[in-house]
Amino acid sequence: MKHKFQIEYEKELNPSQYEAVIHTKGPLLVIAGAGSGKTRTLTYRVARLVEEGTAPSSILLLTFTRKASQEMLKRATGLLDNRCERVSGGTFHSFANYILRRYHHRIGLDTGFNILDRDDSEALIGIIRKEKLNSPKQVSFPRKQTLANIFSKAVNKVLTVEDVVFDDYPHFSEERGTITAIHNAYEKRKREHSYLDYDDLLVYLKTLMEEHPDLQDSLSSSFEHIMVDEYQDTNKIQADIVSLLAGRIKNIMAVGDDSQSIYAFRGANFKNIMKFPELFPGTRIIALEENYRSDQPILDLTNIIIERAPEKYSKILFTRRTGGTKPLLVRASNENRQSAFIVEKIQDLVRNDVSLNEIAVLFRAGYHSFDLEIELTRNRIPFKKVGGFKFTESSHIKDILAHLKVLINSKDRLSWQRLLLLVDKIGQQTAKNIFEAILEENSGYSGIMTAKIQKSASAHLSRLKELFSKIDPGIMSVQEIGEAVVDYYLPVLREQFDDYPKREKDLEHLLSIMERYNSLTEFLTDMALEPPNTSIDDSLSDNAGGDDRLVLSTIHSAKGLEWHTVFVIWALDGRFPSSHSINNPEELAEELRLMYVAATRARRNLYFTYPKDVYDRSTGMILNRPSRFLDLIDTGILGKYSLDSYCYRF
Repeated sequence: MKHKFQIEYEKELNPSQYEAVIHTKGPLLVIAGAGSGKTRTLTYRVARLVEEGTAPSSILLLTFTRKASQEMLKRATGLLDNRCERVSGGTFHSFANYILRRYHHRIGLDTGFNILDRDDSEALIGIIRKEKLNSPKQVSFPRKQTLANIFSKAVNKVLTVEDVVFDDYPHFSEERGTITAIHNAYEKRKREHSYLDYDDLLVYLKTLMEEHPDLQDSLSSSFEHIMVDEYQDTNKIQADIVSLLAGRIKNIMAVGDDSQSIYAFRGANFKNIMKFPELFPGTRIIALEENYRSDQPILDLTNIIIERAPEKYSKILFTRRTGGTKPLLVRASNENRQSAFIVEKIQDLVRNDVSLNEIAVLFRAGYHSFDLEIELTRNRIPFKKVGGFKFTESSHIKDILAHLKVLINSKDRLSWQRLLLLVDKIGQQTAKNIFEAILEENSGYSGIMTAKIQKSASAHLSRLKELFSKIDPGIMSVQEIGEAVVDYYLPVLREQFDDYPKREKDLEHLLSIMERYNSLTEFLTDMALEPPNTSIDDSLSDNAGGDDRLVLSTIHSAKGLEWHTVFVIWALDGRFPSSHSINNPEELAEELRLMYVAATRARRNLYFTYPKDVYDRSTGMILNRPSRFLDLIDTGILGKYSLDSYCYRF
C-alpha cells in the first residue's frame, strides 16, 4: 500500500531536489550549486524520512554550526510536526563530545574530562611557552595565539607541527624545534589534567571507533540515515569519522558544492568531496542546478568561470526568471579612480531605492579595501567591514600615522605617547617626560634631537632621532616621508606581530595610497575622518533594527550570503589570483573557486573592477591585466568598460 504523505513533496520541490529527498537507500552525493536550495532540500529530506516512519533518533544530521542544524530541524518541525525535534542534529564537535562522554572509559579518558575552549588552550600554551623559553620576551618567537593556530592546523591538516611551520609560518622556521617541544609538552599536560581541546574531540572520536570495531559497528548501526551539510568544508579527520559512522549500511547523504571549497587554510580538504564516490562505491550523484538567487546573465558568467576549474563536478546553473543586466568588468586608471567609480555607483543605486545593506564590496584580501574606505568616509557613506583589518583602526596603521601626525602637530601628546612606547625600554612615565622635554624646546618635532632627556632613555632613542633628522616635509613628497617611517617601523612590526608578513602588505598598500597626496595634512585629515557607526566585525549577521550600512567583506566571510548588487574589487592578475598562487596549481584552483563564490553572491548587478599599471613591490613587476579568471571572456557575457575612455564594449 502506497504511503500517503502529509507534505506534497513533489509539488513543493523542483525535480532534482525531489529526487534527492526521496532517495533512501545507499550513498548519495548532492552537488548543490550556489543558490540552489540546499537547506530546503535537507529540511524536506528530514521531514520525509520521519514521515516515512524512520525513528527520528536514528537520523543524524551533521553541520558546521549549531545554528545551521537548529534552523533545519526547526523548519522540518514546521513542515511536519515535533517529531523532527528528536532528530540527532549538531556539529561534528558536539556529536563527538556526546559520544566521548558515553564511552570515555574505552579510550582511557576520565569520566569528568574538561573541554578547553580557545582561550583556555591559549592560556595553557602560554604557561608552557614561558617555561620553555630562555627569555619570555624572546624576539621572533610566536605568541601563544599563533602557537595555538599552528597546533590546530597540524591536527586539521594531518601534518606535523614542523610541516605547518614550514608551509604557513616560514618566518618562524628557525624556532621549529622549540615550537615542537612546546607542542609535545602541551599534549602531555592535557593528558595529565584530563583536558581535551576542540581538535581533540574529533581525534579521540576517530581513534575510539578505529580501535574498537565493536563500538564502531554499534554506533553506525544506531543511525539508519546520516546527512552531512557543507561536505566540501570537511577536513581529513571529519571525512574519516563520516566513513566510520556510515558502517556497512552506508545510507549516507553528503550535500555540498565542490565549486565553493575555499577553506583550505583552515584544513578543509577539497579532495574529500571529489573522492566521495570512491570512498562509497555505488554513490548516486544528483546536481541541484536551478538557481533561486541570481539573474541569468550573472549565472551565464559564473558557469563560464567555474568551467575553467581543472577538477570539478560539472553543473550548469540556470534560473526560470527572465531579464537581468550583464555583469561588467571595469578598468580604472588607478586605485583611487576605482574607488571613486564604486562610490558613484553606490550613490546611483541609493537614489534608485536600493538600500546600502543590499550592496556589498568584496575582496580577496583585507587591505584591498583601504583606499575605498577613505573615499566612503569622504562621501559620508556608512559601512561595516568584515574580515581583515579596518584600515584606520589597525594597530600597525595607527603606529605609522602617529609618526606622521607629530610632523604636523608636535603638541600631539597621544601620538608622541604611542610612538615613544614602541621604543624598547621606554615606559609610560618616561614617554611622558620625553614629550614634556620636546615641548620645552619649542622647535616642533625636531625638538627630540635637542631636548634634555635622561641619559638612560636617550640611548634608546637613537633610531627615532635618526628618522626625524632625515625627514623634511618641505622637500620630501608625502610618499617619501611614508617610506622613511615604514623603513624605521618594520623592525618594530616584526617584533610586535606574529603575522607581520601580512601586515607588511598593508603598509605597502598604505604607501601606494600616500602616492596620490600632495599634502601630508590632507592625507592625515582623510585618515582621521570617521563615518558614523563604522566598525569591523568577525561575521556578517542580519541587519537588526534597520541598520543600513554598506558591507565591505572578504570573500571568505561572504560565503553563503547574497546582495542585490556586488562589486568585486582588485580583479587584477597578480592580486586576484595573487602572484604567490600563480605557480601552485592547487592554490590557483582554489582562487578560481573564490572568484566563483564572489560572483555568485550577486542577485541583480555584478561589477568587477581593477586598476591598471600597479607596481608590485614584492615582485618588482607592473600589474596591468585583468584577472586571468575573467580575461578573454566574450563581451557577450561580460561587458568591458574603461573609465579612461568611457567606452563600453558589448
